[in-house]
Amino acid sequence: MSYSTEIKETLKDTGSTYFFLLKIMIPISIIVKILQEYGAIEIIGKSLNPAMGPLGLPGEFGLVFATAMLVNIYGALIVFFTLSLTYSYTVAQVTILACIMLIAHTLPIEARIAQKAGVRLWFTLSFRILGAFLFGFILHLIFSKFHLFQNVNVMLWKPGYTNPTLTQWAIGQIGYFLMIFLIILSLMILLKILKNTGALEKINNFFKPGLQFLGMSKNAAILPIIGMTLGLAYGGGTIVKEAKNKIISKKDVFLSLSFMDLSHSLIEDTLLTLSIGATIFAIFFGRIFFTIIILFILVRVINKLSKKTFEKYLMNN
Repeated sequence: MSYSTEIKETLKDTGSTYFFLLKIMIPISIIVKILQEYGAIEIIGKSLNPAMGPLGLPGEFGLVFATAMLVNIYGALIVFFTLSLTYSYTVAQVTILACIMLIAHTLPIEARIAQKAGVRLWFTLSFRILGAFLFGFILHLIFSKFHLFQNVNVMLWKPGYTNPTLTQWAIGQIGYFLMIFLIILSLMILLKILKNTGALEKINNFFKPGLQFLGMSKNAAILPIIGMTLGLAYGGGTIVKEAKNKIISKKDVFLSLSFMDLSHSLIEDTLLTLSIGATIFAIFFGRIFFTIIILFILVRVINKLSKKTFEKYLMNN
């Protein structure tokens, strides 16, 4: 295959994946911004206040978590920063908050991407929200039982501005969408190089034992890696491309996205939550361990379902 053909194919794959993501991200971002402007997120946050108690968190963290779920982690950190000017929290509380945000954030966009990639919307939302609360509850029990991280938290991060104007928001969104294009282009080039050099096959074979443990085929190896390092949006977009090309099965799609639901963007998001004082033992190592255990259980449950039941209730046609 000539270089010009390779370039054309790469640009075509980049364009199709990019516009697939834009068709989801742009309208949902606008809707969420409208909800935010009219105070809907604050109302949802107040309704979540009682749910914070079982996790050992103060009620006001409900607003932080609601902002993370509906907007993104950056928006949630701004709310947290505002609260931290008035209240003081322990490292344990900040760590638990960070962990539930890391699992359940930007749900309108990321759950829609997972739906487009093939997984039922109800499953993604339930899996991520319940997974976040379960992980937070387990951490609360461990921290309380062994009196861990009970010292006062110290933040290392301060936001540039806490109440962006519509113009600032729009400029930020445009910059974000341009960054997405560059990342997807880089990702497609990398995948092309890995495939052409045979490196992708070596990566797949290396992760094959672990993937078999989690119920996935070796063809799905690169997908969780993309999601874990870059994020669910990029991983989901790549899954759509691979699924259309019949490279991965529906089961691989489901389990890859389930893995990414619990552990994705391990670099950027981990650094963000480290900056507000959370401990890396929970937000990085703990989250990966929790993901592996939950996926191991999920695989056993899925294997008990018939193919018809699995595709009817958990996958989109």
